[in-house]
Amino acid sequence: MPRDNLFFFAHVLHMIRSLIAGTLRVFSGSVARWQGCAPELVQRVYFANHTSNLDGPVLWASLPAPVRSVTRMVGAKDYWTVGRVRPFLACHVFNAVLIERKKPTPEANPLVEMVQAMGDRHSLILFPEGGRQNTPEPQPFKPGLFHLAKKRPDVQLVPVWMENLNRILPKGEILPVPLLGSVTFGEPIRLEEDESKLDFLVRAREAVLKLRQH
Repeated sequence: MPRDNLFFFAHVLHMIRSLIAGTLRVFSGSVARWQGCAPELVQRVYFANHTSNLDGPVLWASLPAPVRSVTRMVGAKDYWTVGRVRPFLACHVFNAVLIERKKPTPEANPLVEMVQAMGDRHSLILFPEGGRQNTPEPQPFKPGLFHLAKKRPDVQLVPVWMENLNRILPKGEILPVPLLGSVTFGEPIRLEEDESKLDFLVRAREAVLKLRQH
């Protein structure tokens, strides 16, 4: 592809990403609350509760543009490869890391894919419950976050609480319902030396729960 065409394509994609991010913020009514950290250009794993298919896109849209441009959403391959719109959004808008959540294999190892996707500049959006939940509180976290923390101890782990997203886009619905949502970012945590997998996962889940608005 000629260089001018590549530049034009990149410019169009930038405009599309900005438009979609703005649209997501308007439709979700989401307000970003930075309570324990500031939106900075440092490598992070944003890990959150998961109740809606809007969670990943809205969290991504809540980040300032410079941070958003280097943050990749982790999504389920079986969901984001269906149809034509989802693959386009996953690849060209969210720059998503699509993982095999149902039948992982040595060739399709989610941990390896996430570590490779981060490289030395990208951050990730991760939902440690492994799938959407309909319960008021997050389910116990799966071990992926622990293994990622062991592989990349240099990366900040930022807990995030997503509020009202399950009511804005209930499971099985296509069109969002106008309601006010919120995305609350907490204080980064790290895996402590000699901390067990269970202790870390419990502590990480509690860090998310502490951000819930009462």
